Order: sequence, then C-alpha cells, then structure tokens
Amino acid sequence: MKYLQVEAKNILVCEQELLKDGSRQCDLWGADWTPYTQTIVFESIINIRPSQNNRTMVVESPELREKISQIIVSLLGEK
Repeated sequence: MKYLQVEAKNILVCEQELLKDGSRQCDLWGADWTPYTQTIVFESIINIRPSQNNRTMVVESPELREKISQIIVSLLGEK
C-alpha cells in the first residue's frame, strides 16, 4: 500500500501513525512535492538513517529517489 502525506508540518506525527498501522520504518521516506515548479524535494528529518546508508536529511540513493518519484507521480498524476 502507498500513502501520501500532504501536511509537511506533521511529518513526524504521520510517520508514527504509519508505524502504528503496520508500516516498516525502512519503507518510510520523506519528500515534498512543489506544485508550482512540479518538482520533488527529497529532504526530510525522517530520512536520516545511518543504518540504511543515508546519513543526511536528503534521500541519497538515486534508485530510491526514482521509486519515490514513481509513487508520487502515480498518486498525483504526471509531472
């Protein structure tokens, strides 16, 4: 199942709710969709994961960025 959280101010609350609902931490990543520029910003506090080789707030893996992009486009429509 794929979820899209639209209220960026509550990313940590959303993360906790998804974890309570059965999501796995390793599958939760944060990114922002900017409608005016039609771009995705792959930066969120929940992305800091040294155990998954992601040491900053920015999603560093090109493969993971592509997966996130595909999910966002599938939920919001073509960029």
